[in-house]
Amino acid sequence: MAQTGNNSVGIVRTQTIRLVEPQHPLLLECGKTLAPIDVAYETYGELNEAGDNVVLICHALSGDAHVAGYNSPDDRKPGWWDTMVGPGKGIDTDKYFVICPNFLGGCRGTTGPSSINPATQKPYGLDFPIITIADMVKVQKLLLDNLGIKSLLAVVGGSVGGMQVLQWAIDYPEFVRAALPIATTSHLAAQAIAFDAVGRNAILADANFASGQYQGKKGPDMGLAIARMIGHITYLSEEGMRKKFGRQLRSSEDYSYDFNSEFAVETYLDYQGQSFVERFDANSYLYITRAADYFDLQKQYGSLTKAFANVKARFLVASFSSDWLFTPEQSEAIVDALVTNGKDVSFCNIASSYGHDAFLLEVATLGSFISGFLEATHQPGVRHRQKPDSVTKTDHISQIDQARRTRVDYELIESLIDPKSTVLDVGCGDGELLARLSADKNIRGKGVELQQDLVLAGVCRGLSIIQRDVERGLTSYADKSFDYVILSQTLQTVKNPKKVFKELLRVGKRVIVSFPNFAHWRCRAQLSLLGKAPVTSDLPFGWHNSPNIHFLSLKDFDKFCRKLGVTVEKKIPLTKNSLSPIRVAPNLFAEQVIYVTSKG
Repeated sequence: MAQTGNNSVGIVRTQTIRLVEPQHPLLLECGKTLAPIDVAYETYGELNEAGDNVVLICHALSGDAHVAGYNSPDDRKPGWWDTMVGPGKGIDTDKYFVICPNFLGGCRGTTGPSSINPATQKPYGLDFPIITIADMVKVQKLLLDNLGIKSLLAVVGGSVGGMQVLQWAIDYPEFVRAALPIATTSHLAAQAIAFDAVGRNAILADANFASGQYQGKKGPDMGLAIARMIGHITYLSEEGMRKKFGRQLRSSEDYSYDFNSEFAVETYLDYQGQSFVERFDANSYLYITRAADYFDLQKQYGSLTKAFANVKARFLVASFSSDWLFTPEQSEAIVDALVTNGKDVSFCNIASSYGHDAFLLEVATLGSFISGFLEATHQPGVRHRQKPDSVTKTDHISQIDQARRTRVDYELIESLIDPKSTVLDVGCGDGELLARLSADKNIRGKGVELQQDLVLAGVCRGLSIIQRDVERGLTSYADKSFDYVILSQTLQTVKNPKKVFKELLRVGKRVIVSFPNFAHWRCRAQLSLLGKAPVTSDLPFGWHNSPNIHFLSLKDFDKFCRKLGVTVEKKIPLTKNSLSPIRVAPNLFAEQVIYVTSKG
């Protein structure tokens, strides 16, 4: 029975609408036309008076329009993303008007291979024309036009749904304010195409496939089940499968010495295959996987950078650390292309052991990112100064970062930045400094941060934050593309300061660096008198848990700059609690220092 509550959208009716009539067929990318076209969709929440709160959800291969709630009081399971969509959830239906259509080629109410072909009065089967991701998006746009939707606050989708998100941002740049492609790619890798091919061949080789005309009789159930098993393996990770199944036997303590399914992972895949057969059409599987294979933004536009040249939406790209089907590297390629084009993009590679399925299972973390990003997009500027309450520190390094990001040098650094400048804050923490600069100096700021929870904090402030280790470089940023690059209290924590500093000087006209002074008299006293590693208010960590791996003084950095041919424009030695520079013996009395540097 349906279990509805305060955080459920409750009972929802799937609606079907005819968007394309026979007399005006839709021209598809393959060159053929299609008509009529019906689309099944569901809506949640209410459209506000301004009409600016619409969120479109694009589903993945095996999804449908039923994203949340229940279709009847007798339903045992809610919609496929019910954990994310509803009152107070990541996509909050108390705030947003949510639309989810079943895409073209599907088998859950929208025209697809199982629909009736008006030319034969039989199901299309393999007579259905080949469709693409762009065709799916074109039909979704027709739906929104029919519903009177003038713009989208956001389009959200994972996996194949994420491909549709990218296509939306490219094809309708003026229509989309925000794009959230999750666990997706700009093109399938050869391995993913290979898995799709094996799945399709399992269906095509099934004796009951009957050239796609199996309706009304026993269909290619075995082939479809095998295709689902193959696909489902790619959605999991080795770690996740090991933790969940290991080598556990399902119903006995020893091997049966036959070929029946006896390992827990075997019976799990049997169940997944059988349950999929009961709700999905084999022909749709063929067409949707082929549409995913054909999706290739690089091929279509010449390069990924060219593909995103004209997008207007702000982006939140999310990947998952254990996803080997659509890898984090593939998401980073999307991010790099957007960065190269100077677009507003945030990125996080969420730590998870769930593999590709993590976008459905990492509800708390992903939900926080989506919720914060949507709210900051819907109400820009409102949250810049606000520190998000939902962000908690979950590990030791995050606690360290939080401690070192609340400092007196923020105020001085802010005074060094010209109004309306472009600023890159590397190691930006929770985005407090960028938020200050945005509010007070009207700068155009972007951030780079390694810690996941701090990236979340910055995203919730409405900032553009990319999760990345600066030691990997900043290759997507052009030379001198920022007026200022800030490296605040971070230089001493990186493994290769020379490499990092030279990269910052490449992308910034000026580089502002601050760091703690290890030659401060308290440090000297503890080392010389007590014979132990210094611990001070500005260096509050023991030798065993300190993020600091280099120990430098003002004199060390002066020599470092001279060796690199770097100009020191300003040097501001400070104590921890005073804005007044140290004038006398700064290398002895300064607890920290701010440098403004440049290089022609």
